[in-house]
Amino acid sequence: MRQNALLRSGKGLEAPGTARKKASVSVVAPAPAEEREDHFATRNGVRCAGVHLIIDLHGAKGLNDIDLIERTLRRCVDAARATLLHIHLHHFQPAGVSGVAVLAESHISIHTWPDAGYAALDVFMCGKADPDACVPVLREAFQAERVEVNEILRGRDA
Repeated sequence: MRQNALLRSGKGLEAPGTARKKASVSVVAPAPAEEREDHFATRNGVRCAGVHLIIDLHGAKGLNDIDLIERTLRRCVDAARATLLHIHLHHFQPAGVSGVAVLAESHISIHTWPDAGYAALDVFMCGKADPDACVPVLREAFQAERVEVNEILRGRDA
């Protein structure tokens, strides 16, 4: 069965044609390029838009426990010193959870197959966030027998 989920903020959802306050706009000169913070990351001396970890958990437990998954994503965000904007999780029936923690630094996504003891995660972060800090949190929370991590440096030529 196909299930769709739509998540959007309440901004801009007022009834059509309702009066809106006019925003006050100030024009500010941009900072010189050398002073601008672009939030790129540096990994082993390589400048990139961000570090993307593809994480596979094998022999994992608790993969149908949506509360455990939410707590674990929050712990990952804290460990990585990232900024949580929103978490959205969906619990499938009879089993499985998919979701995302949206971060100012990008995201952490998870998809679980509890019957197989398998979870697939993407941890993509830019700036000063530390995506590697998520790996021990995930290993411990889900008691994974085996953890595979593949790394992609995104935007090296940007």
